[in-house]
Amino acid sequence: MKKIEAKTLEEAYAVATEAFSCSITALDCEIIQYPSSGFLGLFSKNAIIVVAPKKHQEEKKAGIVEPKNTILEKKKSTLKHEPPKQNVKVEQKEGKATQNSVTERVVLDSFFDKKKEAEHVAAPVQKLANNIPLQEEIEKELKALIMISCFDIDTVEVDVIEDTAYVFIDGEDAALLIGKEGYRYNALSYLVSNWLQNKHALYIKLEIAQFLASQQEMIRSYMEPVIEHVEQEGWGRTRALDGILVQIALEQLREAFPNKYVAIKRTRNGDRYVLINEFNKR
Repeated sequence: MKKIEAKTLEEAYAVATEAFSCSITALDCEIIQYPSSGFLGLFSKNAIIVVAPKKHQEEKKAGIVEPKNTILEKKKSTLKHEPPKQNVKVEQKEGKATQNSVTERVVLDSFFDKKKEAEHVAAPVQKLANNIPLQEEIEKELKALIMISCFDIDTVEVDVIEDTAYVFIDGEDAALLIGKEGYRYNALSYLVSNWLQNKHALYIKLEIAQFLASQQEMIRSYMEPVIEHVEQEGWGRTRALDGILVQIALEQLREAFPNKYVAIKRTRNGDRYVLINEFNKR
């Protein structure tokens, strides 16, 4: 994977084909930033793309692509010797659905929990079996993940307090790692959250540069009329919110209304919003 910057997309594609010595059709290209001429020559932007060889091209170069006949023979031999697994498949599907629902509930309801954060005190440093502090091990693995990407990130810090890992990431490409409207931030947050929950039973608070702080401040301003409406009418709901915004709204509304039912709901279209109501009127 390689990041390429040029004045135009055409120039960036030309550099990519030269760098990988192949045609553009053999490459996976993602546009990180479109070029812009700015205003009167000011604030112009270059085109930035991320390029990587397509998977089948890499396999051909490495000589590991199997002939079709070999693949068919393997499938036939597997079918011959493998007993029927109808009941097992049903159990696996049910187990997977249960696991997914539990994971989603954990991410939605416990990703940000102000009460837990307020109760945090200096706790003994958790250690793994090899006597390495847990936060150092998580930090090491996160740095390894960042290194294989094309983003220029020079700061990865982790602090583990009770059941939450506080992760701070920063560097020259922090804005690119966040992505347009935070879509990369959401993906990375979900990925790391599932990893830490399954491996170390930890929740996560992820901050990239000042993105999380700025989103919290923005949602706090938006919540003011919602909170006012709930105080007057006894119930209310937010508009549909994307990604991390719905988590922040949930946190702030639970803090504002500790004695009310505050939960994330979905519309028919799958959009998420936060509902505030009495416990007996869900």
